[in-house]
Amino acid sequence: MSNSYGTLFKITTFGESHGLSVGVVVDGCPAGLEITAGEIQRELDRRRPGQSNITTQRKEEDEIIILSGIYENKTTGTPIAMMVNNKNQAGKDYSHLEHAFRPSHADYTYTTKYGLRDHRGGGRSSARETLARVAAGAIANKYLKAQNIQIASYVSAVGPIELKENYAALDLSLIDSNKIRCPEPATAETMIKLVEETRKNRDTVGGVITCVIKGLPVGLGEPAFDKLHAELGKAMLSINAVKGFEYGSGFAGTKMFGSEHNDEFYTDENGKIRTRTNYSGGIQGGISNGEDVYFKVAFKPVATILQPQTSINDTGESITLEGKGRHDPCVLPRAVPIVDAMAALVIIDFLLRQKAVR
Repeated sequence: MSNSYGTLFKITTFGESHGLSVGVVVDGCPAGLEITAGEIQRELDRRRPGQSNITTQRKEEDEIIILSGIYENKTTGTPIAMMVNNKNQAGKDYSHLEHAFRPSHADYTYTTKYGLRDHRGGGRSSARETLARVAAGAIANKYLKAQNIQIASYVSAVGPIELKENYAALDLSLIDSNKIRCPEPATAETMIKLVEETRKNRDTVGGVITCVIKGLPVGLGEPAFDKLHAELGKAMLSINAVKGFEYGSGFAGTKMFGSEHNDEFYTDENGKIRTRTNYSGGIQGGISNGEDVYFKVAFKPVATILQPQTSINDTGESITLEGKGRHDPCVLPRAVPIVDAMAALVIIDFLLRQKAVR
């Protein structure tokens, strides 16, 4: 039923937005990886609601509970089960939506597909499910760091405000230095002001997250249906509110000639094969070539707005809806660790698959 992701490093998530808990089972993690609950918690804290005035004010500690698979801070090689209890449930905030189809939500499609739905915050379709991915991604990321693979995601655009600098010109250590998670301080302040103004207008705004993966070996990815960029695209497009994915030169590359776009090879001073440019985004033929992998993920404005909108209910009658409760005016700051997590889950799976065939 599409609640699982991965081949060798496989995760299965469970839970609903206002159910008792949300969690994940991780299967296939190698034994002996040192990981603490605190390391997993740090990533969940980056995603949790209520962390600033530009995110939803739902108050959840999102305290991780490790049920199995980790003993004395080391993975045992058996399934790792983790969960977070939903403590600040507010199902009553959604009672007016029990029979309503909210614009740009999954209400209509879920009702048609399954014959029923959990209307409390969207149930399974809620972005709260992504905390399970972040918990699993923290484990994957710890494994990758031991292989000298680094993943960094940051907000590169909010609405019309776009960070012009290439990632190579930025200090990525500044990503968490501000509440919008943009590593360029002046641009970050402008972005924050736009989100604050959007909140005051009872509206929402979208934007773009850029992700950079450094230190990948040559050879990750398969040549036909499991291309590395295709799997990264699938992973990113599985995140709530994502509307687009591009890697390397992306759509801008369509405006270049081949003579400009081709990445010429050379041998560096250490005898390593490199490319002089990286319009390929570190992937050629669906396989990593050793250069940085970088891509962009487009997020739409959050669909729930605190303004009147017209729609219909499940009997087809015309209704007027107005959002209630606690919602993000901009999902981007909390989506950064989700992009990190999904990238880590893709890379660890390909890394383990590559090791299995050698």
